[in-house]
Amino acid sequence: MKNVVTGGVLTAMGIGSAHAGGVERSTQSVGILFEPGTYAELSFSTFDAKVSGVASPIIGGFASGDMAPGYNTFSLGYKQALTPSLDLALILDQPIGADVDYRSGTGYPVAGTTAELDATAVTALARYRFDNNLSLIGGLRALRTSGTVNLPFPALNPNPYTLETSKETDFGYVLGIAWEKPEIAARVALTYNSAINHTFDAAESGPSTGGIVVESTFKTEIPESINLEFQTGIAADTLLFGSVRWVNWTEFTIDPDEYRNVYGNALVFYTDDVITYNLGLGRKFNDNWSGAVLLAYEETKGNVTGNLGPTDGFKSAGLALTYTNGPAKITGGLRYVDIGDATTRGIDGDFSGNYGWGFGLRVGYSF
Repeated sequence: MKNVVTGGVLTAMGIGSAHAGGVERSTQSVGILFEPGTYAELSFSTFDAKVSGVASPIIGGFASGDMAPGYNTFSLGYKQALTPSLDLALILDQPIGADVDYRSGTGYPVAGTTAELDATAVTALARYRFDNNLSLIGGLRALRTSGTVNLPFPALNPNPYTLETSKETDFGYVLGIAWEKPEIAARVALTYNSAINHTFDAAESGPSTGGIVVESTFKTEIPESINLEFQTGIAADTLLFGSVRWVNWTEFTIDPDEYRNVYGNALVFYTDDVITYNLGLGRKFNDNWSGAVLLAYEETKGNVTGNLGPTDGFKSAGLALTYTNGPAKITGGLRYVDIGDATTRGIDGDFSGNYGWGFGLRVGYSF
C-alpha cells in the first residue's frame, strides 16, 4: 500500500492537538519509527481560533472579544535504521503551549489579561523488532518550559498580578509496544509517556505585594499520557487509520504562592482527564497522489473552566492531500474545529459558538 496517506498525516496537521485538553499542542506520535530506511521530515502547522464569551449579566454582561490569538507550531524528525532490527529516531517539537490575550477596554472582567506558555521538547526514540511482528519502543524526552501571566483583575486594582517563570529543563521517558502485519499495512502501537516535573523560580507581583516583585518557587507536573495509534488496509489502495490519546490533566497545575494568596486557588488547574479520538480514511489515487478524510473528537465535560482556557472539548473534520515523487513526500491539510462551549470559573463567562481553522504542511524525504 505504498504512497497511501497514512496515520502520519495526523501529526503533519496537528490533528487532535489544537484545542485539545489542557495546553496540548502535540500528539507525541511515534509514527516516524515506522518509516522505511533513513528518513527526515519537517512539519509546520498553524491554527486560528475564534474564542469569545459574554460575562454574566450580574456583572455587566460585557463581551470578551476574541481572546485566543492564532499560533504556529513546528516539528523536525529524523529516523535511521541502524540494523534490520533496530531503528532510532530524534524528534524536536512543541508539545504544550498557550497564548491568551483578552483585549483591554471591552469592560469584560478580565480584560487586559495576557498569558503565554512556551515549551520545546527533544525526544530520542528506539525500536527493536522481533521475528514475530512485535517490537519494543523506548526513549527519553527533554522538555524546556517557561511562562508569563499578566492579570489586571479586579480591573481598578493599581497593582495587577504578574508572573514570570524561569526556563526549566527536565526529563521523562517513553515506553511502548507495537505489532505489524505488512501484508495488509496493519499496525498498532501503544506507548506511554511519563510525567515530567518542573520546579520553577517565579517572579510575582500583585495586590498582596503592593506591586513589589517577590521571588518564589512552585512545582508543575506536565502530565503522563497513553497513545494508541493504529492503521490497517481495508481494501485495495485504501487505509483506515487513527489514534486514541489519554492525558492525565488533573495532575497539571500552575500554583504560584502570591496568586493563591490573592485569589485562594491555583492559577491553572483541570478537573477532568481528557481522551482525544482521531479517525482517518486514506485513498491512493495514483502513483503520485493520495488523499484522506480526517475526523477528531474530544468529549465536552460540562464543568466550569478557567478563564485562561475557556473551551471544553471539540469536534473537527479535515481533508489532507499527499504528493509523492520518488523519495520525497509532501502532505498538506486543512481542518475545521467546532470548539466546545464552556462556562468560566468565577465570572460565569458564557463561551459558545466558537470555532477554528487549522492548516498543516509536512515535507518528508527518504534516503
